[in-house]
Amino acid sequence: MIVSVSAALLLAIVVTVLLRQRTVGIGSALACAAFGFCLASTGIAPAIEAFLTALVGLASLG
Repeated sequence: MIVSVSAALLLAIVVTVLLRQRTVGIGSALACAAFGFCLASTGIAPAIEAFLTALVGLASLG
């Protein structure tokens, strides 16, 4: 659970920076957020969570 909260915070910061730099518009950011919510309710969500957990494990080794 801690990993998912950290990932959510990191992604929120990235989206905020992209919005402030006008790299991404508000509509695009909302569409990506909606896609994320829809993706989280599918059967692939556990695989994505396992991948992110493994990625964090690799990052913590170095």
